[in-house]
Amino acid sequence: MAQQVYTLLVEVGRAPDDGLPEGSTGAGLVCYASGVDLDEAIRETVAVLKQADLAPLEVQGYGTLDERLAEGHEIPDEERALMARALDENAVMVAQMEPFFPEG
Repeated sequence: MAQQVYTLLVEVGRAPDDGLPEGSTGAGLVCYASGVDLDEAIRETVAVLKQADLAPLEVQGYGTLDERLAEGHEIPDEERALMARALDENAVMVAQMEPFFPEG
Protein backbone atom coordinates (compact mmCIF):
# COMPACT_ATOMS: atom_id res chain seq x y z
CA MET A 1 0.00 0.00 0.00
CA ALA A 2 1.35 3.43 -0.92
CA GLN A 3 2.29 6.05 1.64
CA GLN A 4 -0.08 8.99 1.93
CA VAL A 5 0.04 12.16 4.00
CA TYR A 6 -2.60 12.72 6.67
CA THR A 7 -3.52 15.98 8.36
CA LEU A 8 -3.61 15.56 12.14
CA LEU A 9 -4.58 17.85 15.00
CA VAL A 10 -2.69 16.86 18.14
CA GLU A 11 -3.39 18.15 21.63
CA VAL A 12 -0.38 18.02 23.93
CA GLY A 13 -0.20 18.54 27.66
CA ARG A 14 2.73 19.80 29.69
CA ALA A 15 5.88 17.80 30.25
CA PRO A 16 9.31 18.68 31.65
CA ASP A 17 11.53 20.28 28.97
CA ASP A 18 8.65 20.50 26.45
CA GLY A 19 9.67 23.99 25.31
CA LEU A 20 6.13 25.36 25.57
CA PRO A 21 5.68 28.94 26.84
CA GLU A 22 5.64 29.52 30.59
CA GLY A 23 2.10 29.56 31.94
CA SER A 24 0.63 27.52 29.09
CA THR A 25 -1.36 24.40 29.88
CA GLY A 26 -0.44 22.62 26.65
CA ALA A 27 -0.80 23.24 22.94
CA GLY A 28 -2.57 22.26 19.75
CA LEU A 29 -0.39 21.17 16.84
CA VAL A 30 -1.33 20.78 13.20
CA CYS A 31 0.85 18.02 11.76
CA TYR A 32 1.26 16.39 8.39
CA ALA A 33 2.36 12.77 8.72
CA SER A 34 3.03 10.06 6.18
CA GLY A 35 1.74 6.54 6.59
CA VAL A 36 0.13 3.66 4.74
CA ASP A 37 -3.01 4.43 6.73
CA LEU A 38 -4.30 6.85 9.35
CA ASP A 39 -3.35 4.57 12.26
CA GLU A 40 0.28 4.41 11.15
CA ALA A 41 0.42 8.19 10.65
CA ILE A 42 -0.94 8.68 14.19
CA ARG A 43 1.52 6.17 15.72
CA GLU A 44 4.47 7.83 13.97
CA THR A 45 3.33 11.31 15.01
CA VAL A 46 2.89 10.34 18.66
CA ALA A 47 6.33 8.68 18.69
CA VAL A 48 8.03 11.74 17.15
CA LEU A 49 6.31 14.15 19.55
CA LYS A 50 7.29 12.02 22.56
CA GLN A 51 10.91 12.02 21.33
CA ALA A 52 10.64 15.84 21.26
CA ASP A 53 9.66 15.81 24.98
CA LEU A 54 6.02 16.66 24.24
CA ALA A 55 3.10 14.86 25.89
CA PRO A 56 0.47 13.93 23.26
CA LEU A 57 -3.00 13.59 24.81
CA GLU A 58 -5.36 13.34 21.86
CA VAL A 59 -5.04 13.05 18.07
CA GLN A 60 -7.74 13.78 15.51
CA GLY A 61 -7.31 12.81 11.87
CA TYR A 62 -8.62 15.07 9.12
CA GLY A 63 -7.79 12.82 6.18
CA THR A 64 -5.48 12.89 3.19
CA LEU A 65 -5.06 15.77 0.77
CA ASP A 66 -7.55 14.18 -1.66
CA GLU A 67 -10.08 13.55 1.13
CA ARG A 68 -9.79 17.12 2.36
CA LEU A 69 -10.17 18.52 -1.17
CA ALA A 70 -13.25 16.32 -1.69
CA GLU A 71 -14.72 17.87 1.49
CA GLY A 72 -14.20 21.34 0.04
CA HIS A 73 -11.22 22.37 2.16
CA GLU A 74 -9.07 25.10 0.67
CA ILE A 75 -5.44 24.09 1.04
CA PRO A 76 -2.85 26.81 0.44
CA ASP A 77 0.40 26.15 -1.41
CA GLU A 78 2.42 26.37 1.84
CA GLU A 79 0.41 23.49 3.32
CA ARG A 80 0.70 21.47 0.13
CA ALA A 81 4.48 22.00 0.20
CA LEU A 82 4.70 20.70 3.77
CA MET A 83 2.54 17.71 2.82
CA ALA A 84 4.81 16.95 -0.13
CA ARG A 85 7.87 17.22 2.11
CA ALA A 86 6.32 14.87 4.69
CA LEU A 87 5.71 12.33 1.91
CA ASP A 88 9.16 12.76 0.30
CA GLU A 89 10.97 12.45 3.63
CA ASN A 90 8.57 9.88 5.16
CA ALA A 91 8.36 12.30 8.07
CA VAL A 92 6.10 14.16 10.46
CA MET A 93 5.93 17.90 9.82
CA VAL A 94 4.59 20.24 12.51
CA ALA A 95 2.91 23.00 10.53
CA GLN A 96 1.48 25.03 13.39
CA MET A 97 1.65 25.14 17.19
CA GLU A 98 -0.86 27.13 19.25
CA PRO A 99 -0.17 27.22 23.01
CA PHE A 100 -3.15 27.00 25.36
CA PHE A 101 -3.38 29.38 28.31
CA PRO A 102 -5.85 29.26 31.23
CA GLU A 103 -8.87 31.56 30.99
CA GLY A 104 -8.95 34.59 33.23
